[in-house]
Amino acid sequence: MNLADARTLLQLARGMPRSGALAQRLAAFYGPQAGHYDGFRERLLAGRADLLQWLAPQPGEAVVELGAGTGRNPEYLGPGLPALRQLTLVDLCAPLLEIARRRWQAAPNVRVVEADACSWQPAQPVDAVYLAYALTMIPDWRATMENAVAMLRPGGRLGVVDFTLAANQPWLAQTFWRGWFGHDGVRLNADHTAMLMQLLPQHELSVRRARVPYLPGLRVPYYLFLGHKQQ
Repeated sequence: MNLADARTLLQLARGMPRSGALAQRLAAFYGPQAGHYDGFRERLLAGRADLLQWLAPQPGEAVVELGAGTGRNPEYLGPGLPALRQLTLVDLCAPLLEIARRRWQAAPNVRVVEADACSWQPAQPVDAVYLAYALTMIPDWRATMENAVAMLRPGGRLGVVDFTLAANQPWLAQTFWRGWFGHDGVRLNADHTAMLMQLLPQHELSVRRARVPYLPGLRVPYYLFLGHKQQ
């Protein structure tokens, strides 16, 4: 185990603060680990590259990432990123957004916004919105889903990758994952996929399993969702 992982695990063991406004709790939890956030999550947050392949942003499109954190995920777009008209990264956690600003300060088509994913809206409808391991961190996830769909143009695309509870999981496994993630403010909920499918009946959904660092032999379920807004 390297020193950065040890610091991250210590912060995870302390858990998410239970009192205060959401922005304050996020800053208190993620601030101490912001500088080494991406290294640990690289092995934990599976499927992000696959999500952006599913979303397939096209040249000239406007795209929004809600819950963008450090701004790591746009790197999965590779050479397609400069061809976008605009990519807006939205998050409520100031320490993580500071990393995102430094990461993308030389990219003229990338904008970083400190705002609430439940209510922030772009000036004009956009072509695509995505969330990568963000919905489980947002208490009002229903409002966030509805807000994401509302900012899409007709025919626009919503992509999500996140942890979930698989239908065929034993009760004991579901209880373990709820408790393990819930200590750090991550709320696993099978209702997320049900509501996404209800909001966007034209969709693709894949449920998979990923390894968890320092928990050998255990795999946590996660899903990929891509929905299309009705024309």
